[in-house]
Amino acid sequence: MNRRDFIRLALAGATLPVMGALGGCGQSGDDTAQAEPQLAQSSTDTLRVGMECAYAPFNWTQDEPTTPDGGTAEPIFGSNYYAYGYDVAVAQMLAAELNKGLEIHKVEWSSIGISLDSGDYDCIIAGMGRTAEREMAYAFTTPYYYRDNCIVVRKDGPYADVKGLSDLTGTGCKVTTQLGTGWIPLLDQIEGADTGSNYETTSECFMAVTNGVADICIVDLPTAQSALLTNPDLLIITLAEGDTFTGDDEMVNVCIATRKDDTELRDSLQAAMDSIGWNDKATMDELMARVISQQPAAV
Repeated sequence: MNRRDFIRLALAGATLPVMGALGGCGQSGDDTAQAEPQLAQSSTDTLRVGMECAYAPFNWTQDEPTTPDGGTAEPIFGSNYYAYGYDVAVAQMLAAELNKGLEIHKVEWSSIGISLDSGDYDCIIAGMGRTAEREMAYAFTTPYYYRDNCIVVRKDGPYADVKGLSDLTGTGCKVTTQLGTGWIPLLDQIEGADTGSNYETTSECFMAVTNGVADICIVDLPTAQSALLTNPDLLIITLAEGDTFTGDDEMVNVCIATRKDDTELRDSLQAAMDSIGWNDKATMDELMARVISQQPAAV
């Protein structure tokens, strides 16, 4: 299969060949789900990936083993559920290119790096921005997605007409974002804002805005677009160029992380990305648009 056909099938939602069958075990879970829980596999034959499985559209948890367009979701290790989203689709392509099986591990964002260091999985493909601080602890590939940042407010709230960051100066607005992310330093760029409470997940951030606990959530555009599928009370605002956050360039580059000393895996993942030509923003955006349309809230 040539590179163009490989990417075309991925974007169309076709099942790509993945080598190395996963073995099942009798772990109990939600009786309504259909997946067979999996035994951990050797990282030699299997690409073990950590992600939240709760950060749509990059990754999410679902009951069904397939997506509405016929794509294949991946069993979540140790559970009866499946994972899909942009991160899973990219992981599927890379595992196929490397002739490896794929094993998805669900982990809380706050411990995603700790679990990588402890060897629970081999890499993080989880919408993680490559920052200078993280580069001190982990090895990164080039970006597998380029994202834009935005703010989310209530559609009927006092900040629905905001055009730029200067419109928020001195308003005392309550601002929130996800804990442990590169958006945290951006909070202080809103002069006079109340930056009291941040949350473990973006879902909690959006809920805070919906309920009036917070006025503004700083987040990436695809995640905001995903949230609006289930919450029509929210509004996305892309701040005007020249009147927006500074120093957020790091968060734009979403990369794969491996342990700092595991440059062999990092280099093999990079080679796989290069082999399938995964470096074009238009192609990345096309896949993102497709997975957004396939998440459970969108159908």
